[in-house]
Amino acid sequence: MVKKKILSAMAAAFVAVQPLGTTVITAQASTITGAVSTDNFIRGVDVSTLDMLEDLGAHYYEKNQESDAMTILHNNGANYVRLKLWVDPYDENGNPYGGGNNDYDTTLKLAKRAKKLGMKILIDFHLSDFWADPANQIKPKAWKNLSYSELKQTLYSYMKTSLNDFAAEGIVPDMVQVGNEISSGILHEDGKIGTNEDFSGLAGLLESAISGVRASAASSTKIMLHLDQGGKNQLYTWYFGGLLKESPNLDFDVFGLSYYPMWHGTMEGLQYNLNYLATTYNKEVCVVETAYAWTTEDGDGEGNVFISGDEEVGGYPATVEGQFEFMNDLESIILNVPDDKGIGYFYWEPEWIPVEGGTYATSAGVAYKNDTVTPSNTWDNMTLFNFQGNALDSIKVLNKPCENLLTNISFEQNGITTSPSGWNVWTSDSSDENTVRTEYGDAYDGDYKLTFWDDKEYSCSVYKTYTNIPNGTYKFSIWAKTNGKQDVLQLYAKNYGGSELDTTIETSDINWNIFSIDKIVVTNHTLEIGVYSVAGANDWCNLDLAMLRKID
Repeated sequence: MVKKKILSAMAAAFVAVQPLGTTVITAQASTITGAVSTDNFIRGVDVSTLDMLEDLGAHYYEKNQESDAMTILHNNGANYVRLKLWVDPYDENGNPYGGGNNDYDTTLKLAKRAKKLGMKILIDFHLSDFWADPANQIKPKAWKNLSYSELKQTLYSYMKTSLNDFAAEGIVPDMVQVGNEISSGILHEDGKIGTNEDFSGLAGLLESAISGVRASAASSTKIMLHLDQGGKNQLYTWYFGGLLKESPNLDFDVFGLSYYPMWHGTMEGLQYNLNYLATTYNKEVCVVETAYAWTTEDGDGEGNVFISGDEEVGGYPATVEGQFEFMNDLESIILNVPDDKGIGYFYWEPEWIPVEGGTYATSAGVAYKNDTVTPSNTWDNMTLFNFQGNALDSIKVLNKPCENLLTNISFEQNGITTSPSGWNVWTSDSSDENTVRTEYGDAYDGDYKLTFWDDKEYSCSVYKTYTNIPNGTYKFSIWAKTNGKQDVLQLYAKNYGGSELDTTIETSDINWNIFSIDKIVVTNHTLEIGVYSVAGANDWCNLDLAMLRKID
């Protein structure tokens, strides 16, 4: 048997894909509710700055072979591109604001490249001349002096005309955003959420914009409303409670969330919020912006938004492995939102490597925003490429996510039982019916957990056997808590065509930790995986959230 002890907290499963290797990590929660189809799961990238970066001299490589960044991302699994669109990102002298210079022509150019690769397209209408976010929802210059009624009509025409223009060029977006991070509203002051939680101005403008989409050649495209702080449910409860009270029939399809863990709450908070939105409103949810650092070093000397210390907040090390594990856990949460309402994610600006002039704004853009800081690129340590443009190993997270082959993975189906559905149970003393049982409370995921315990010495296991499984490489993992006094407590994998593998569960009774066998190479279409214990009287172990996925 191959054994490996617990790695330090935040060690990443990504690093342990060596032959016959096993690993264990401590990480944020991931909810998996059952086997989920991943055929249409969005593994998207926002590459809005790409054209500008290329013009400034950026080059991209995979295994030291130069290639197109969008092609590299696509070949590694990206199936969707998000592109921002600004109304008029130029000053009165025609100087671009920078940050991608995403006018219609630039966005169309990038969209055509994505379509040529067979990727789907999301157009992110910022409804501004430059960056739109909660603190910046500035009306386009040309709309500045319009009355509210004029603004509604202009917004309707802008959405309709823009999408018709895209369609005439062969680009019918698969999804559109009406605004970007609109938690404070859009088109301030007319569309700003007013005092006393007045959503009327915002609701009227969103209705006009959405009507413009529905009247265009992209009438059937999905429409997304996008907020920041994805891990903070109170914002979404307040916001959509107020907005949909004002406009109960607002015609949109998808909740979009930004989630950067150093700013936007915990992974558990994100999980709760996604599930809440999907079940409360019966709409799809998508993490439309996310990223994580692969280093705390600075590639251009201009500072970073993710700095040393943010790892403690984010929950993962700022390494290539930590970046991979963050995205892997995020993906698991989204994949298993109830009723398949979690449709995917977009990695934000994975290609924004350091290049001279490749900043968030030019001097004209800084002047437009009335900023006092020097233009910079603070994103270069959160890309999927290193500072020299070589694709990082973490880019492989974009590969098609694997389905969980187990059922009743959180032991929720039967309530309190000694015979959990989808699992086999063995005990050394068949008369001890309660040695293995599900229990209510203090679960890692859901309401129930599986417990090993007896008031005398015992041996037991819970396991699953497959006799017609496709050959290939599998990963088995489960979350556990234990008093840690067992003679043997381990995950195992056997009968797969190789030597038995195991991972020892050694943890305290304080925290849930995840344990895994990372590389089970099935060669005979057969596999048994499970958890086995040899324990003394009153030794206990709790198990929850089991996963078996084919990874290759």
